[in-house]
Amino acid sequence: MDRIPILRMGQTLLVTIQVDMLDQMALALQDDLANKIAQTAAHGVVIDISALEIVDSFVGRMLASISGIARVLDAVTVVVGMRPAVAITLVELGLSLEGVKTALNVERGMEMLAHSRKGASRAA
Repeated sequence: MDRIPILRMGQTLLVTIQVDMLDQMALALQDDLANKIAQTAAHGVVIDISALEIVDSFVGRMLASISGIARVLDAVTVVVGMRPAVAITLVELGLSLEGVKTALNVERGMEMLAHSRKGASRAA
């Protein structure tokens, strides 16, 4: 089974989903990402879904689940590159992706993580 690569960029992990996610691939990504966050003590995860034409309810729930797992491991998740059709589909499926931050592209997602880290360090 193919696995989705997870790149480390400083304190951030970048996941670029280039293929339609099959259920097994989504489950493997969830496990791989949880392990990588724990190994690297990453503070942020950017998931780029700009290549996805469609997202079904399972993949939508997996994105929310990955975000929840990351949050428990002290990392913030930002989903970037969501196409309008994907956003419409998620809303129509009743998936609000609660707790998942979104940004238009990777650059804005990285900026969002940088701002959230600065705010967290001031609060500590």
